[in-house]
Amino acid sequence: MVPAPAPAGHDLGTLRLQYRNDKAALMAQLGVQGSSTRGVRKALQQLSRLTDQTLRELWSMAGFGPGFSLIAVGGFGRGELFPFSDVDVLVLLPDGSQPDHDATLKARLEGFIGACWDLGLEIGSSVRTAADCVAEAEKDVTVQTSLLECRLIAGSKNAFASLVSQLAEAMDPKAFFVAKTLEMRQRHTKFEDTPYSLEPNCKESPGGLRDLQIILWVAKAAGLGRSWDELARKGLATPLEARQIKANEALLSLIRARLHLLANRREDRLVFDLQTAVAESFGFKAQVPAVITPGTPGAAHVAPTARGTRRASEALMKRYYWAAKAVTQLNQILLLNIQERLQSDVPGVDRLRPLNDRFFDKGGMREVASDNLYVQHPHAILETFHLYQTTVGIKGLSARTLRALYNARPVMNARFRADPVNRAQFLKILQEPEGITHAMRLMNQTSVLGRYLWVFRHIVGQMQHDLFHVYTVDQHILMVLRNMRRFFIAEHSHEYPFCSQLAAGWDKPWILYIAALFHDIAKGRGGDHSDLGASDVRTFCHQHGIEREDTRLIQFLVAEHLTMSRMAQKEDLSDPDVIAAFAKRVGNERYLTALYLLTVADIRGTSPKVWNAWKGKLLEDLYRYTLRALGGRAPDPGAVIEGRKREALSMLALHALPHQAHKALWDTLDVSYFMRHQADEIAWHTRVLSKQMAQTASKAAARPEGDTQPAIDKCIVRARISPEGEGLQVLVYAPDQNDLFVRICGYFDSSHFSILDARVHTTLTGHALDTFQVVAPSMSEHYRELIAMVENNLAQTIDERGPLPTPTKGRLSRRVKSFPVTPRVDLRPDEKAQRWLLSVSASDRAGLLYGITRVLARYEINVQLAKVTTLGERVEDTFLISGAQLQMNKRQIEIETELLETLEG
Repeated sequence: MVPAPAPAGHDLGTLRLQYRNDKAALMAQLGVQGSSTRGVRKALQQLSRLTDQTLRELWSMAGFGPGFSLIAVGGFGRGELFPFSDVDVLVLLPDGSQPDHDATLKARLEGFIGACWDLGLEIGSSVRTAADCVAEAEKDVTVQTSLLECRLIAGSKNAFASLVSQLAEAMDPKAFFVAKTLEMRQRHTKFEDTPYSLEPNCKESPGGLRDLQIILWVAKAAGLGRSWDELARKGLATPLEARQIKANEALLSLIRARLHLLANRREDRLVFDLQTAVAESFGFKAQVPAVITPGTPGAAHVAPTARGTRRASEALMKRYYWAAKAVTQLNQILLLNIQERLQSDVPGVDRLRPLNDRFFDKGGMREVASDNLYVQHPHAILETFHLYQTTVGIKGLSARTLRALYNARPVMNARFRADPVNRAQFLKILQEPEGITHAMRLMNQTSVLGRYLWVFRHIVGQMQHDLFHVYTVDQHILMVLRNMRRFFIAEHSHEYPFCSQLAAGWDKPWILYIAALFHDIAKGRGGDHSDLGASDVRTFCHQHGIEREDTRLIQFLVAEHLTMSRMAQKEDLSDPDVIAAFAKRVGNERYLTALYLLTVADIRGTSPKVWNAWKGKLLEDLYRYTLRALGGRAPDPGAVIEGRKREALSMLALHALPHQAHKALWDTLDVSYFMRHQADEIAWHTRVLSKQMAQTASKAAARPEGDTQPAIDKCIVRARISPEGEGLQVLVYAPDQNDLFVRICGYFDSSHFSILDARVHTTLTGHALDTFQVVAPSMSEHYRELIAMVENNLAQTIDERGPLPTPTKGRLSRRVKSFPVTPRVDLRPDEKAQRWLLSVSASDRAGLLYGITRVLARYEINVQLAKVTTLGERVEDTFLISGAQLQMNKRQIEIETELLETLEG
């Protein structure tokens, strides 16, 4: 093998040291604290030039002969280099060169690339002839794009010029445009088609740097320009748009550069772990609202409350989202302009069909009649969206219309918002039978919604650090609006049949749409966002001439939008007093139905992980119980129980059980059991246990008088697919013991099941009859094996009565580490002062519920009801408990202290 002519060790070492020192100095410039973007492009260009210079030195040392070229491609070809980005280069070989058959050339190439890596350059290299480049470009649009930005670093200028000429000749601008826009669409889909991801990729996400790069790629391929200023000179962008693009590009570039520096590696995602550090590098600081101290007029002190506090990261992310939104708008405008230029020679493309005096239909896109339409006729702004939602065949807004809206932002001022014509038009958009979601989303994308509805503007791009919302506030609101709208669309009735059934009988859907639009509109303002939002929506209704009764309903919905969810997930719905209190709060069936629909739409709009069938059942149960109470039929425990018993007996009759087979079990159960279980659950429990009860009844009768040994002294565990269609329902029947509940929780914890609900009952014979609703991380198709495993293993765990296992220590997610929930414990007697309500809130982790129940077991506290609510990565659990230790203040403090220590992990 021919040895590679590697550079001398001393020369390479000196070059390495010089390169590292010079790069460190340039990186220090990028890392200087502050939010000014003025020097970011220059610093990135200097980093690229430093790399160019170093590569030329290495190229010279490698000793390549005439005809060879070293070419920068891809991002490096643009002449800007981020701190830890790859250095993409092409070694252009003379035609006919074959490194695989030329040992000297192969060794020289390997020596050059090896020296690059030794020096600290993260090289992405390709070695091709010009013919190879053209052939690869024709097959792969990614290669074609990379070569489109090629730039000569060293070597033969003639060879480089020939390559550029061949690539230009092979380029089909129209095909390239189609390929790149399809590629962009696929990329956007990967990032859920939103710039508002909570951990956006500032390069690849919608509204990121890649969306700007694609404009220059397709423009350059079509010969329309190589820079923003050139695009402006050729009429593809206005001077204002060019300035806006350059400003937002600089901000995104600085964020990306800071990410690289803080992560000390290539990192393009604004991950939670780095958001605060990046924000602080921009000079953002956490802001806590000043609170006036009572009794000291004019004096203020800082109250570090959770409400109203704005993190440094929130300020950064809001700025990022506004930039990403502007990039998304400008990307759409410029790409449409370029597309029109490319299609200018296609017959019929520019044909305009008049819609009225102000608008045309241009190939399915709404086109304004003049560029200054909105400045001269501001009423046409909202008319644009009304026509968009009501005109069949219109699929979007043209580049000219988008640009006109973008430039008309100053017109959308206080006078515009107070105009009666505009107010009527906005209400008309909400009252149309179709197209509401699309119209509102388009209004938000074009910044019209926030400029007309000024309170909405404040929550655009606002993050929610509550560990269960996965959308920014504005996107969450539009998602809730979309969910509410789907209840009224027949094609979606299969998704939530009960909601669709209720919606079918609702007379004014727009009332619910307004409530959805305002329910979280006061987030982040400090204070109770429900109360503040109710005040906002009252003002809106007054300004838009909405009748008093409808206004009262809308205001009620905004003020109470969290109430039903809290009641369903935290209160004992079998308690008639709970239902009566809620019925009094909602007042009538109309208010109840509206609140139910808004609650379901709201929970569904927080995160795909938050909604489940069990929560759906709890809400539906609360709705039905309250509806019965509102009908003048106050819950009569006796009548309810008798009705459930009759229904359960009807179900049991289908299974051919012996006459009176239910009696042995039912005689051991009290009122609370029948109040807390539905008829199908009672029938299932009876069917499972009646045979065992019958077999032991005769044994009990034969025992000596005074023998109180339980009839069934072994544990019975049965499981079935949950009637709600999600997870398992598990029945445990066993002689009661102090640590039974914690043992069951320990088993589910170690087996990686999540408990959604637990109802604990003690029979008159001293048996525990407990029902659990559980879900596994992934419910296998082979659910029979899963059921058999739970029945056998849980029964064995209970019967063995060994030492309690140590809770598992689950790893905290990155989100929980970045935005931890302050643990909270609330212990107070219920309204009847007979039992106690324990509420806990904390960041979720494996073993948490088991750890809580271990503390309760240690103090011999009985758990009668457990409601486990998981909101993304936050848990809010409620327990109905009793025990002698709770009557002593000292023990209460000890219990609360130990629970807090458990929650803190």
